[in-house]
Amino acid sequence: MEENNKDQVEEDKKFQEQKEDVQKEFKGFFQSLKEYIPKLLSIRRDTDKEATAKTIREGISIKGQTAWILVFSILIASIGLNVSSTAVVIGAMLISPLMGPILGIGFSIGVNDVDTLKGSVINFGAMVFLSLLTSFIFFSIPIFQEATPEILARTKPDVRDVLIAISGGLALIIAISRNKPQFNTVAGVAIATALMPPLCTAGFGLATGQFNYFGGAMFLFTINCIYIALAAFVITKYLKFPMLKYINQAKRKRISRIASLIAFVILAFSIFLFYQLYLLNDYTTKAEIFIKNLKEEGINIIGDSKESINFQEKEIKLYVFGNDYSQKQKERWEEQIRDLGLKNTKLTILKSQDDSSIREDIDKIKELYINSNQILSSRDETIKEKNQRINELEKDLRKYYLNEVHFDRVIKEIQINYAELQEIGYSREYVSNFEKMDTINVISVRWKNKLSKKQRKQQEQKLQKWLETRLNIKNLEIRQRP
Repeated sequence: MEENNKDQVEEDKKFQEQKEDVQKEFKGFFQSLKEYIPKLLSIRRDTDKEATAKTIREGISIKGQTAWILVFSILIASIGLNVSSTAVVIGAMLISPLMGPILGIGFSIGVNDVDTLKGSVINFGAMVFLSLLTSFIFFSIPIFQEATPEILARTKPDVRDVLIAISGGLALIIAISRNKPQFNTVAGVAIATALMPPLCTAGFGLATGQFNYFGGAMFLFTINCIYIALAAFVITKYLKFPMLKYINQAKRKRISRIASLIAFVILAFSIFLFYQLYLLNDYTTKAEIFIKNLKEEGINIIGDSKESINFQEKEIKLYVFGNDYSQKQKERWEEQIRDLGLKNTKLTILKSQDDSSIREDIDKIKELYINSNQILSSRDETIKEKNQRINELEKDLRKYYLNEVHFDRVIKEIQINYAELQEIGYSREYVSNFEKMDTINVISVRWKNKLSKKQRKQQEQKLQKWLETRLNIKNLEIRQRP
């Protein structure tokens, strides 16, 4: 009994030791993981602050060659939008220098650099002016004033554009801040954030007098610029770039307050924009779900769903075609709207007029279609019969040509080979014994008097064999012409 208790105690002790070893291993694993993840995501250790600041300051200026590059890239982007070529627009964004002043604004606020901020704002204004002027001149040409899908896509921003701008701005400033900047990332961000197409669309709106396009495109451009600058400011603060020192401490504090105020205003406005776009996107999505549900119920709704939704007025306006709908149905639809979370939304249903005339027109069109098909079918039958008759005639004609004897082709040869012949004829004779019909090819000849009867017989046998071979015919008879 005591031995059994000792064995049990030893087993419990071993189990406890194994448990402690496993716990130590797990603690070691989690400790290693805890140390690895911060290293994996850390961007401070690999940051070259001096080179980053230099790169950003050098990219601010829009002068000389940079200005012309901007003009030509805007021109290329405008052409790409006009022909709805995504590849051309992407190519224009790759060579565009638009990012420089925007990054400069965010960075200068982060390090309290007033001179850089002034330069960034001035160059940003020059950049926008040149871009709008170039696109305005291009779209002022009448043949380039069509509102293509690529242009329309840049007139209504939503919450996804904000997320793209934030992500793009963060990726851009992080890529530049490395010891070895990743310029392929810079090019990718230029494409993703799409600063140029909205400016070109704004120029299109000015050139064509469609100021709603101008407003929507500039709103999208402003969102992108604000969030790229904000991302640059946040990363500058996170990486603890050295603040610019001023000899005058009072001036330093004043500048610091101004920079902080500008940063706060930009941040607050960014949050406000994001929230407004989120509300718009959420409202539009839920309203589209409601309209989709109605269509699945068999309700005939005319027009595009997005055109039926008015976020500002909190109204869904539907053009319904077909039968009348009762007030009870409308109340049920309004209840569905409330269930989707669209409170205080007005549902307006515009019924179509009496559709009896439309239905009559549809019936007439159907009748015309059936009659046309019948006419086409009868024509097809006639054409088929005629083709069949033509084929039969062609067969008969081929048979005729196969049986045709071209006697005229051998007259000259007969005259040369048989000089004693005075006259020759050819005919086809049909013979019947009242049971079957047969055809005999008859050659009639008249010889000159100097030939004897025996000679004529020999010449006729020779002529018969030669003609059968030469004309490829059978049933050939040689007779004396009267």
